[in-house]
Amino acid sequence: MKALWQSEEIADAVNGIASASFSVEGVAFDSREIKKNDLFLALKGEQADGHNYIKAAFEKGASGVLTMQPTAYPHVLVEDTHRALEALGQAGRRRNHGKIIGITGSVGKTSVKEALRLALKAIAPDKVHSSLKSYNNHVGVPLSLARMPKDSRFGIFEMGMNHAGELSQLTQWVRPDIALVTSIAPAHAAFFRDEAAIAEAKGEIFEGLQPSGIAIIPYDSPYRDQLMAKAKKQGAEIRSFGFGEGATIRAQDVIQEADGRILVRASLPNREIIFPLSMSGHHWVSNAMAVLAVVDALEADITLASLALGEIKGLAGRGQRFFIPIGEGQATIIDESYNANPASMAATIAVLGNEKKSGQRIALLGDMRELGENSPQYHTALADPLSRANVSHAILVGEEMKALAKALTGKIACDWVPDANEAEAKILNLLKADDVVLIKGSNSLGLSNVVSSLAKRGHACSI
Repeated sequence: MKALWQSEEIADAVNGIASASFSVEGVAFDSREIKKNDLFLALKGEQADGHNYIKAAFEKGASGVLTMQPTAYPHVLVEDTHRALEALGQAGRRRNHGKIIGITGSVGKTSVKEALRLALKAIAPDKVHSSLKSYNNHVGVPLSLARMPKDSRFGIFEMGMNHAGELSQLTQWVRPDIALVTSIAPAHAAFFRDEAAIAEAKGEIFEGLQPSGIAIIPYDSPYRDQLMAKAKKQGAEIRSFGFGEGATIRAQDVIQEADGRILVRASLPNREIIFPLSMSGHHWVSNAMAVLAVVDALEADITLASLALGEIKGLAGRGQRFFIPIGEGQATIIDESYNANPASMAATIAVLGNEKKSGQRIALLGDMRELGENSPQYHTALADPLSRANVSHAILVGEEMKALAKALTGKIACDWVPDANEAEAKILNLLKADDVVLIKGSNSLGLSNVVSSLAKRGHACSI
């Protein structure tokens, strides 16, 4: 592989001193994730000090280390490895001359990032770089920038926040040519006055736009005008996506097919396209429109991008499906275990309601965290989506789900359990052939462990 960084480049970027000449092909801060010829970042955190794992990193194949302490291994010595990571990320951004896309939003940013990556990969194989996992904070964003090859044609960066002002810093590092807001919803509501304040904070992404940059806004959002005003203040060209007339990229028709796939007819400024989408649900149609809006803004091949959208299978924690054997049949598990807020809960419950299986529709739902003083109301409000989806049985996990359990009394069969372990036991006792189970909740509950345990029993689903 071609070197990502030379030690001299690293030292120059971070104002450090290189002990020897070396080259690296990747960058990582977790010694367990080190690959051959990686640069290990010895970051010092509240729980662990990366300097204690330098030997382990080199035993796994690291070529060099960014460190605050002299070491016998090839290294670049700096005063502060966190500041050095930020500087290396900014250097990675400066040396790239491709098109950079920044993505934020209350719901859907990782799904859109992954879908956009696959769409652009169909257009420019081996020239698309994107942040891994949900690396979207003050460590993940500069790390993702530092990992970007200098000849990348497209760079896609997710940016997250749970307090006002955080996106301002991240977007200045990314300096996107195109900035997309996927949605506004009461995620991290405990830290904001109201949803308008969340919209204001999400709009900070436009502050880092390059001159002549493009802002892409959710047309159907009640905060559309607020986001537009924020983008106009930065001199951005404004485009939009959604379902309503007036959206730059608009889903005009959505046709559900018997095999679970859907056909979408979308209108663009100068044409219409029809394409299949493997992922079901209103929210995935919206995600697809957001992706096409970015591709259109890039003046890239819309046809190739739309065909790539038709090939997307479920993402782990965000719609991935698998079967597990039950007697002579099988049950379907829908893995939506990566985090939850009121909007994403309602969207995925609606997907469960559209399932055509003959068995039970079971919802295993965990607490939605960081919703502040209105948390009980947000949880209770899920009773209506569950009823509309004709859910047969709800298994509710965590203290905050007690409010929903009370609201479901006499309406839907319901079990409340305190933790993920008991939830798994309930599911296994309840499951029958042809049942469909939706699993969703905040990360801290560990429902992904339930998914992993169940997945060991089964096999992947094609849609």
